[in-house]
Amino acid sequence: MAFMEKPPAGKVLLDDTVPLTAAIEASQSLQSHTIAGLSLPLPPKKLIGNMDREFIAERQKGLQNYLNVITTNHILSNCELVKKFLDPNNYSANYTEIALQQVSMFFRSEPKWEVVEPLKDIGWRIRKKYFMMKIKNQPKERLVLSWADLGPDKYLSDKDFQCLIKLLPSCLHPYIYRVTFATANESSALLIRMFNEKGTLKDLIYKAKPKDPFLKKYCNPKKIQGLELQQIKTYGRQILEVLKFLHDKGFPYGHLHTSNVMLDGDTCRLLDLENSLLGLPSFYRSYFSQFRKINTLESVDVHCFGHLLYEMTYGRPPDSVPVDSFPPSPSMAVVAVLESTLSCEACKNGMPTVSRLLQMPLFSDVLLTTSEKPQFKIPTKLKEALRIAKECIEKRLIEEQKQIHQHRRLTRAQSHHGSEEERKKRKILARKKSKRSALENSEEHSAKYNNSNNSAGSGASSPLTSPSSPTPPSTSVEHAPF
Repeated sequence: MAFMEKPPAGKVLLDDTVPLTAAIEASQSLQSHTIAGLSLPLPPKKLIGNMDREFIAERQKGLQNYLNVITTNHILSNCELVKKFLDPNNYSANYTEIALQQVSMFFRSEPKWEVVEPLKDIGWRIRKKYFMMKIKNQPKERLVLSWADLGPDKYLSDKDFQCLIKLLPSCLHPYIYRVTFATANESSALLIRMFNEKGTLKDLIYKAKPKDPFLKKYCNPKKIQGLELQQIKTYGRQILEVLKFLHDKGFPYGHLHTSNVMLDGDTCRLLDLENSLLGLPSFYRSYFSQFRKINTLESVDVHCFGHLLYEMTYGRPPDSVPVDSFPPSPSMAVVAVLESTLSCEACKNGMPTVSRLLQMPLFSDVLLTTSEKPQFKIPTKLKEALRIAKECIEKRLIEEQKQIHQHRRLTRAQSHHGSEEERKKRKILARKKSKRSALENSEEHSAKYNNSNNSAGSGASSPLTSPSSPTPPSTSVEHAPF
């Protein structure tokens, strides 16, 4: 497909952050092997008696537990191999090959660039690929090219989308990582930035090498250690400043996490401003989509900042959100910010603004020294297009949150209906209803019997005849006329 060719009509834009689940429903014996459709490391094997029904049931339970661990792990569940295994129909494409085709088409019109090597799986997104680049007449400089497909939240017109992508290199801010080159077509975007040997904020926390695969770097760190308090304060303040700048500009972000913050000396610089233009879902979407009060991109950024602050403080992401209690931290001021963004109360009642976070003790006394003046001029027409796109993104989020809320209520109702206590209550009620019904039937029968006797006694005054007594013969009496 040529670089400027339109995507196929009717193409479905999937949200890759939607969690997938799997349930093993049955197993079967095939040529003396027990299978359950799972090409992953199996639970412990058994040489003798491996066809016993009890062993098969136990093994199936072990496989199900293993699947549950994978699908509930935030990093593993977004892995391309897991998606392909659980949903082969929607994840059968070779995205690296598609990216290479698009990049090759681009280089036909831009011959000064040259691909050095693909950076395999350095990011978490399935449909975003990276390549190490160089400029032919400056071979020592290393750059990184990122290519990404469109996402489900792409609401900009093709014209506005391409104009805004090409506008990104003009964005100058001390806490935004500079884009060297950017271009787009109707189906994807391609951006080039300088390669940074230090890597991202996440690389600093996990002591990882930037060019290693995402899973290798972050899935199972050898040592868990947070940053120093002064680093937390300084980096946090810098990130909040750039978020406020984007919010004031009306530029939607919604993609804050430690891998999207580049470290340049002691300065944090935000990455991937193009993600919201492409309509890509957020890394933390499966978290904030659970909470109906986090329903604007500004509140999404604040909630994601809470995740980032937690990771800077403790050297790892939270086990679950909302967070009921926080481990000991370098300062109570850190906990105060975490509580305002990740606690049960915050998730239930809503997020503070970025301006409010900047006023909190953790960040209010941080002095920032920079001489670079922020500059990002967005034409009025494109500002309006961004505003409408932002509203559409938020509308889809609100609708998804509504569906999740309804599903959760239904699940709770079904769980309550099927609980042991509820079953006992239903049995007691059923017995009471049965007794009541029997009593009502008895009373109704008695009433009918009495009514029939009363009817018989109202006609003649002859005595009742016992069923065992013979019936006397009837006597006919003729009356003479007067």
